[in-house]
Amino acid sequence: MRILMIEDNESVCSMVEMFFSKEGISGEFVNNGLDGYSRFKAEEWDLLIIDWMLPGMDGVSLCRKIRQENNSIPIIMLTAKDSESDQVLGLEMGADDYVTKPFSPLALMARIKAVARRYNKSNSDSLESFGIESKFIKINKETREVLLNNVPIPNLTPKEFELLYYFVQHPRQVFSRDQLLERVWGYQFYGDERTVDVHIKRLRKKIGTPTQPFFHTVWGVGYKFDESLVETNEN
Repeated sequence: MRILMIEDNESVCSMVEMFFSKEGISGEFVNNGLDGYSRFKAEEWDLLIIDWMLPGMDGVSLCRKIRQENNSIPIIMLTAKDSESDQVLGLEMGADDYVTKPFSPLALMARIKAVARRYNKSNSDSLESFGIESKFIKINKETREVLLNNVPIPNLTPKEFELLYYFVQHPRQVFSRDQLLERVWGYQFYGDERTVDVHIKRLRKKIGTPTQPFFHTVWGVGYKFDESLVETNEN
C-alpha cells in the first residue's frame, strides 16, 4: 500500500514510519494541510491518514474537500478530541474511520490492515456485471457501481459502499454494531458504536426516505436492511 499521512507532530510521524517500514508499507508524511492536499492531488494513494488539527487547513476541512473530489480512497482520521460530537463530525465529513490520540501504533496498523484486506478482496473478486441484486438495488463490487431503481447512486464512500454491500447480501438479518464493525470494518469491537451509527445515517440520506426506509433500527440490538416498506416506483 501507498499511504499519505498528513500529521504535524514529528514524533508521531517517526513512530508510524517505523511501523510502516516493518510492515512493508510505502508511506509519505506531510505536516501541513494545504501541502497534504497538494500531495493528494499529485499522486495515486491507497489510503489517507489525516490529523484533525493541522496548520494551513484543518483535517476536517481537508477531508471534506477531498471527499468532494474523490469518494473511492479510504480515509482514517487521527483526533485528540475525545467528545462524541467531534468524532461524529469527522465521520460525517467523509472519514471511514478514526483513531483517538494517544494511540498505539499497533491499533493504527490494525485499522490500516483491515482497510487493506477489504481493498484487496474487492479488487480480487470476480463478479458478473451486477453480482448482487435486491428488489431495488444492484451492486457491482468490481466497479463499485450501485444502482437504485436502475439509477446510479453517486458519492458513496468506501465504507458506505461496503456497508451497503454487506446489508444487501443479508436482507432482513439484524446485526449489532459490534458485529458490523468486525465484519465490515474488519476489526473487533472497541466501543466505537458511533462509527456505525454515522455511516447508517449517511446511507439513509442517500438511499430511501423516512417513509420508505431501507435501513431499520432494531432497538436494543442494531440494524437491518429491509425493503418491505419501500414501494415500487411505477410511472
